[in-house]
Amino acid sequence: MAPHPLFDLTGKVALITGGSRGLGQQMALAFADAGADVIVSSRKADACEAVADEIRAKGRRAAALPAHAGRWDEMDALADAAYERFGRIDLLVANAGMGPLVPSHEVSETLFDSVVSLNFKGPFRLMANVAHRMSQGDGGAIIATSSIASLMPTPQVVPYAGAKAALNATIISLAREYGPKVRINAIAAGPFLTDIANAWEAEARETAPNAAGRPGRPEEIVTTALWLASPASSFVTGTIVRCDGGMR
Repeated sequence: MAPHPLFDLTGKVALITGGSRGLGQQMALAFADAGADVIVSSRKADACEAVADEIRAKGRRAAALPAHAGRWDEMDALADAAYERFGRIDLLVANAGMGPLVPSHEVSETLFDSVVSLNFKGPFRLMANVAHRMSQGDGGAIIATSSIASLMPTPQVVPYAGAKAALNATIISLAREYGPKVRINAIAAGPFLTDIANAWEAEARETAPNAAGRPGRPEEIVTTALWLASPASSFVTGTIVRCDGGMR
């Protein structure tokens, strides 16, 4: 079935970090279904290649470009490799991230730096680099995966919540800096049943303190991401969109 014209990504090239599993994998496959060619990036080359194979099976071009999304130089190298392979990037999803649950007084400097690098420093570098190139060309759309923790922080996630709040500020600033040719938004994701949910208590996998009363299924991120990536959201930029089942 062909995508609705407003959600048609035919001819677009998308780069997705953290694209080999969880929400990133769902977005990578959905973008391919909507017509995009997709570059999949995460730390593990074999995991990236597996998703790239799924995309090729849909009749789209795909590339697996492994990189550590928290490292400045690797984000520069990723952008260079993506442009060398496809000639351009029309859509970027800075999705890679992690949020360990740790009592604040037990957070080590190493853990703090790792969480901030992966959720703020690396995404900033990649988005700024790609936004600049997009602004010099035909423009594009950038999406960052933020977290409801950036808006409603809970105990024991201080480095993560702080890094995601910084990411939110980055989105608003970059949107103003590189608009109007580049639209830049974030998705504040709530609890989703990705692989991290395997460590949750059984009740947390069934219920959530939100209006929906449950965690989200990974595929439920797709329509929000497609909306922000496509012409359907042509007047939406510099915005943090909640996709959290109505957290309270």
